[in-house]
Amino acid sequence: MIKKVLSIAGSDCSGGAGSEADLKTFAAHGVYGMCVIVSVVAENTARVISSQDIAPEMIEQQIDAVFEDIRPDAVKVGMLSRPPCMLAAAKKLRQYKAENIVVDPVMVAKNGCSLMQPEAVGTLIDAILPLADVLTPNIPEAEKIAGMEIKSQADMEKAAEKIYAFGPKSVLVKGGHASGDALDVLFDGKKFSYYSEKRINTKNTHGTGCTYSSAIASNLALGLSLYEAVRRAKKYVTEAIRHSLAIGSGCGPTNHFYDFFSNNKEDNDGI
Repeated sequence: MIKKVLSIAGSDCSGGAGSEADLKTFAAHGVYGMCVIVSVVAENTARVISSQDIAPEMIEQQIDAVFEDIRPDAVKVGMLSRPPCMLAAAKKLRQYKAENIVVDPVMVAKNGCSLMQPEAVGTLIDAILPLADVLTPNIPEAEKIAGMEIKSQADMEKAAEKIYAFGPKSVLVKGGHASGDALDVLFDGKKFSYYSEKRINTKNTHGTGCTYSSAIASNLALGLSLYEAVRRAKKYVTEAIRHSLAIGSGCGPTNHFYDFFSNNKEDNDGI
C-alpha cells in the first residue's frame, strides 16, 4: 500500500517553497502527499508581499479531515507564524498521536522576509519542539532557538545539544548558511552524525529547507532509519539544487523532479 505523508505548512503561490514544494517532494519520492494550509503567502522569487494566517479552528479542522480518513505515515511541519497556529497544530498532532514528525522551524524566507513573529519562538520551543522526531533548523534558526552564535562545526554540535534538551528526539543543524562544504550535523541524544556535500554555487535555492525536511519525512514514511532517511534526503536536495531552475528575478527554486525531467529529455532525444 502506498505510504502517505502530510504537510502542515504555508502556501507559496510561486510554487518554490511551502506546501507546494512539500507536495512536489512527496511525489518525487513515490508517496501520497496531503497538505494542511496554515498561512497563505503572497511571495515570489524576489520578495514576500504579504501573508495571511488561516484561523486556528480551520487548521484543526483540516488536520481532523486528514487523520479521520487517511492517516499519514509521516508529518512534515513547516511555517507556523503565530502562537495560535502553533497551538492548534500541536493540539491535533498530540490528539492523533502522529508519527514520524519532521519539523522545519521556518523563520525567514530566502529573500530575508520574516515568516515567524519574534514572540512566537517561545511557543515553538514549548509546544512544537517536543513533538518532533526530527527538527531541521538552519544555522540562523538554530542560533535563535539555542540562544547562541554559530561559527564552527563545534558550535553546530553545541547548538544541537542545547536544542535537543527542549524535547525533540533528534536535531539536524543544517550548514547551508556556513562557508565551505555544506555540512549538516545530526544529534540523536547519544551521538553525532555528519552529512556533507560539495557546495553548489547558485542563488537558486528557494525552498531548499522545505524540500529537505519533506524528503526526510518521505523516507521515514517509507520505513528507512533516521540516519538513512537523512542521508538520502541530503543527496536528493543536493541534486535538486544542482539542477535548480533559473526562473524569476530573485532566488529561483530547486528542481524537485530533476531525475524525471532528465530521463524524459533523454527519452525524447532518442525519438
